[in-house]
Amino acid sequence: MVALPPVPPLVGWRTATRLARDHYVRIASNDYSVHPSAIGRLVEVVADLEHINVTCAGQPVARHERCWDIHQTLTDPAHASAAAAMRATRLQTVAAPVDPEVEQRRLSDYDALLGIETVA
Repeated sequence: MVALPPVPPLVGWRTATRLARDHYVRIASNDYSVHPSAIGRLVEVVADLEHINVTCAGQPVARHERCWDIHQTLTDPAHASAAAAMRATRLQTVAAPVDPEVEQRRLSDYDALLGIETVA
């Protein structure tokens, strides 16, 4: 038999993707939440046998235990509350602008300007 190499082999995978509006990344048919501050930005996903790590511009934005079940959605409560806060901020109603006072002119002034004597 041949001896094992001095460095253990890499197990898992690494990919980069743009984070969608639902702030989840899919790995092996499971969805893992990511902090919503990274929505629309390029994130790097590193998955190994035990953990899922997601970074954005070198900063960690998610860390989950790897789930070996299928079709599961794993949500960090901090990510859910941050998404709810961002959603509430986005949905706040904007105050209607104050209408400026505009001088109202009589229509007869326009008639006089155009030389119209009577309106049919």
